[in-house]
Amino acid sequence: MPERTVVVASSHGLHARPAALFSQAAAKAGVPVKLTKGARTVNAASILGVISLGIDHGDEVVVSVDGEGADGVLDELSGLLATDHDA
Repeated sequence: MPERTVVVASSHGLHARPAALFSQAAAKAGVPVKLTKGARTVNAASILGVISLGIDHGDEVVVSVDGEGADGVLDELSGLLATDHDA
């Protein structure tokens, strides 16, 4: 399963709006996507799961994608996390 470590750029972390953007993109990917912070891993398509990780600005998270086109999905989702949606 390809994965990528990303530093979260949103100045207020993954609160409701950026978490929703990320979760919607993960759901549209059509392949299983996981998001990990520390020892906890959640289904990235679940906004409640993403918010439950308590991801703050500057936190490192790991995005894992399983399936066809995983590299493209990783590029898209990593880009969302590396963008400050609070600017």
